[in-house]
Amino acid sequence: MTKKFKKSIRQIHLWLGLSTGLIVFVISITGCIYVFEEEIRNSTQTEHLYVPVQKKTFIGLAKVISNFEHVAPKGKITLIRITEEKPNATVEINTGKKVYYFNPYNGSLVYEGKPDWLDTVQEIHTSLLLGESGKFIQRWSVVIFVLMLITGLILWFPNQMRLLRQSVNIKWKASAKRVNYDLHNVLGFYASGILIVIALSGLFFAFKEVKLAASFFTGTKLSEGRNIESLQPLFNKKLAIRYDNVYQTILDQYDKPNSTSISIRKTGELRLRMVYPYKWTRKQNTFFFDDSNSQLLRAKLYKDFNAADFIEATNYDLHTGKLFGLFSKVIACMASLIAASLPVTGFMIWWNKRRKPASKSL
Repeated sequence: MTKKFKKSIRQIHLWLGLSTGLIVFVISITGCIYVFEEEIRNSTQTEHLYVPVQKKTFIGLAKVISNFEHVAPKGKITLIRITEEKPNATVEINTGKKVYYFNPYNGSLVYEGKPDWLDTVQEIHTSLLLGESGKFIQRWSVVIFVLMLITGLILWFPNQMRLLRQSVNIKWKASAKRVNYDLHNVLGFYASGILIVIALSGLFFAFKEVKLAASFFTGTKLSEGRNIESLQPLFNKKLAIRYDNVYQTILDQYDKPNSTSISIRKTGELRLRMVYPYKWTRKQNTFFFDDSNSQLLRAKLYKDFNAADFIEATNYDLHTGKLFGLFSKVIACMASLIAASLPVTGFMIWWNKRRKPASKSL
C-alpha cells in the first residue's frame, strides 16, 4: 500500500469522522442501552406487565378494546400486544402518545402512562427525536460509519507483517496519547466485524437497496405474502368486534403463538403478526387486513419463507444481539460501547495532532 493512498484514506476517514462523530456516539450509546430493553422492563415494570396468575382464560380482545375506548374515547390505537406465552401478562395498547396495560382475565385497566424512557431511547436511536429529518440524518450517518469502519481497517493494516503483533495490542504503559491511539485502532479492529454486521442490519430497515442486495446474493426475492381464503368483511361493526374477530379467527386456524401484535400501518393496512418459539430464525406468521372492514388481503407464513424472507425475519434479532441469547446481547452491547468510544478517541487523536507546540522564535 503506497503512502499516498494511505494518506488519502486517512483524510477521508478523518473528515467523515468529524462530520458524523457526535451522531455515531449517540446512536451507539442508545443502541447499547436498548439491547437489554426486555431485561430492563421485566425488572423495573413488573407491576405494569403482569398480574397475579388466575385459573381463568383470556377474556378476549373485544372486552379489552371496549374498556380502552371507555378510558380513552379519543385515543387512536397504533399497536396491540398480547403475550399468549404468559397468560398473566397484561395486554398492551399503544396510541403513540400514551400506553395502556389491561388485565387479561377481566379486561380492567392496570396502568396508563406516557411512553417510558426506553421508548425515548429507541426514538433517539432511530430518529434523534427529529422525526423524518432525524431518520434521514441517522440512516446516512450509519452509511458513513460503515465507510469509516472500512477505511479504518485499511489504516490499521500494518505496512510490514512484523508489526502485526503491535497492531493488536494496547501499550498500557505508554504515554496517554499512545494509549488513546491504541484504544482507537486496536478496539476498532476487534469490533469492526461485529459493528459492520450491526450497521448493515440496521440499514436493512432503512434502505430498500439493502433488501435488494440480500435478494441478489440469495437469488430469491422478498415475498409480499400470498392470498388465502379470506374472512368475511365486517362492515359497520365496532372496532372492538372487528379486531377481536380478526384475532380469534386467525388464532383458531393456526397454532397458538408465543405472542401476537396488531398494528396499523401507514398504508391503512392492519397487520397481525404471530411469533412462535424459534432458535435461529424468527418463526412468524404475518397477516394483512383492510383496517376499515377486516377483510384479509394476504398472508406471509414462515413455512413459505425463502432465503430472503429468512434474512428479513432474522434481521431484528441480529441487529439487537438477540440471535444467540444473552451471550450475543453482551457482545452487541460491548461492540456498541466501542463504537461510541471511537469518535471520542478519534477526535482526541486529531486534536492532539493539531495542537503541535509552536516553533521557538530565534
